[in-house]
Amino acid sequence: MRRPCMTEVYVDADACPVKAEVERVATRNQVRVHMVSNGGIRPSANPLIQSVFVSEGPDVADMWIADRAGAGDVVITNDIPLAARCVEAGALVLRPDGDPLTAANIGNVLATRDLMADLRSADPFRQGGGRAFSKADRSRFLDALERAIRKAKG
Repeated sequence: MRRPCMTEVYVDADACPVKAEVERVATRNQVRVHMVSNGGIRPSANPLIQSVFVSEGPDVADMWIADRAGAGDVVITNDIPLAARCVEAGALVLRPDGDPLTAANIGNVLATRDLMADLRSADPFRQGGGRAFSKADRSRFLDALERAIRKAKG
């Protein structure tokens, strides 16, 4: 069991493009990180980084994070339903491009996600449409994570 006032970072690590950046910022701020995945990521030698491998299955990693993240924690994810659960629990949530997901915007983000899922299911020929992850996204993420950790530590 973790101590109640200790900031921790939870990373939905499968397909997360900013794992190295999370480790760098967490090391600078001396916060513990949980890299949660179904496997396939290399464990870090950094004692602050804990690799958590959950069993295969839909949303198992998400459930592990949502069951533990709360006020004073930071969560990194692109999974909108997971983000909504973590925001509701009081965690600070960032997308890998640095965009914060908050109580003020999570409802709109969820609605947009659902709308896009409906559009994709209605048109089987519709392709991705997302933009590529850029250096600017990485830089924005580094700045946002630094601010989020400082805010979480309070």
